[in-house]
Amino acid sequence: MDPKRNRPRLLQQLEQALRGGLGLVQVWNHWTEGVPRMEKLNFLGEVKAICTSFGVPVLMHEDWELAHEADLQGVHFDVIPGDFVHIREVLSGSIIGVTVSNDRETIKKAEELGVDYFSFCAIFPSPSAVNCEIVQPANIRAARAITDMSIFLSGGIHPDNLFRLSGLDFDGVAVISGILDVADPAEAVKAYRAALHKLKP
Repeated sequence: MDPKRNRPRLLQQLEQALRGGLGLVQVWNHWTEGVPRMEKLNFLGEVKAICTSFGVPVLMHEDWELAHEADLQGVHFDVIPGDFVHIREVLSGSIIGVTVSNDRETIKKAEELGVDYFSFCAIFPSPSAVNCEIVQPANIRAARAITDMSIFLSGGIHPDNLFRLSGLDFDGVAVISGILDVADPAEAVKAYRAALHKLKP
């Protein structure tokens, strides 16, 4: 979720997506310049309240201290932070995930540190993943060979191209535009879930 978007509309889309069966929500650390911290906390509180009513966890992107202050369920990092051990201590019991790509050493380090999940970016070209290189399927297979932690795939994934991921062992997909840039987020989530079920019954 991008907090720079129209918030009433964004929260409405969130609830629709949750009704469709969305399983986890991440709030992008992308705020209007100068926005007060209390306003951030108020927005996160609204998001959390909606998600809690559906039993769905909320993660904050990058800002682990804000996640902690807002009492969210966890944080997602684009890069493994140097003070990961300290963060894990502070966020004891929380979900911590990290983005990975083709660098197998990063995958091994994430496994060694006890990250809860990692998300490969990007599987396909995507306007929301311009900073990610295209992931080679061999690296996803290599990751599964060294870890049993949850693996998610992101970047350019749509219900009609999920079949191209056949044969890969992963636990779910991370989506932005495929849910938030469509007329009916609930139906979009249902379409993703149906395609995933067909791929991984």
